[in-house]
Amino acid sequence: MPKRDTHPIDIAGIHRELPLFEIKPGLRIAILNILGDTELVRACARELAKKIAGVEYDLLLTAEAKSIPLVCALAEETGKPYIVLRKTYKPYMGDAIRAETLSITTGQPQILILDEKDRGRIKEKRVVIVDDVISTGSTLQGMRMILDRAGATVAGEAAILTEGDRAQWMHIHSLGHLPLFTD
Repeated sequence: MPKRDTHPIDIAGIHRELPLFEIKPGLRIAILNILGDTELVRACARELAKKIAGVEYDLLLTAEAKSIPLVCALAEETGKPYIVLRKTYKPYMGDAIRAETLSITTGQPQILILDEKDRGRIKEKRVVIVDDVISTGSTLQGMRMILDRAGATVAGEAAILTEGDRAQWMHIHSLGHLPLFTD
């Protein structure tokens, strides 16, 4: 396996070396992959729970897949329920609400889907959107569209890290910020 450049970061009191991956010519991003990193997920959930403590909300919402352990741990910390938007429709999802976004990591369109069973749970609720990293905001925009169509309101937005234009993400409850790496 070739040696990969990394970006050092301390998040919620834990040090990690994030690998850099080229997503298009001349542009690399640091990849935070929390899947399987129980220590980091728990620490981030504790710190994010403190950050959103003053927000009045009814439930948490995220999109699959990498943020699922975070929203689960955050739900345990806050005592609030959570909903996961899916990226693939299954027949058991019934009358689902869909929104399309563009993924920065794949460069491909992705679909977010709110299951029929969760439509009733979310209607007229105040929701905190949760993500691992907010970079372009396309997934965030898709989650906002779903909430609007479902009759819910965005009470706040939280992420472990933001990336890119820091000023654009000042309203996000986050634990840190990542630069973009240009050659």
